[in-house]
Amino acid sequence: MEYNSYKTASFNKATAKKEWVVIDAEGQILGRMCSKVAKLLRGKYKPSYTPNVDCGDNVIIINAAKVQLTGNKWNDRVYVRYTGFPGGQREFTPADLMKKGADKLVRRVVKGMLPKNRLGARQITNLYIFDGAEHNMQAQQPKQIDINILK
Repeated sequence: MEYNSYKTASFNKATAKKEWVVIDAEGQILGRMCSKVAKLLRGKYKPSYTPNVDCGDNVIIINAAKVQLTGNKWNDRVYVRYTGFPGGQREFTPADLMKKGADKLVRRVVKGMLPKNRLGARQITNLYIFDGAEHNMQAQQPKQIDINILK
């Protein structure tokens, strides 16, 4: 029996094959879309997934301003951050973040689904969010994927 066939391949930054993908967020539910985007950023859809290496794809999200939230979550859901000073707890809703820009809302949700370490900080830099249907990443020749076919 040949034992080389049982060897688990371990990938590193140099051997990871990163791709560029475009996702259209128009009409998508925010949380469901962002969980799939987080998996794409981590590389969990690839057979070459390695947990300690940034082997995920570069993701471009277009039409982020047309994302949906179900129910009354635009005003009922509350995000909290803390400045570090006494009395420095700040609360805001998804509607408040959407006023500042859809990229702030989507980036916050995706960041919460990534690891809370240096690897997660590196992976969130592979996310590019645009409010409209146009993006400036044509030079990378991204491929359009349908987020609904991913599990």
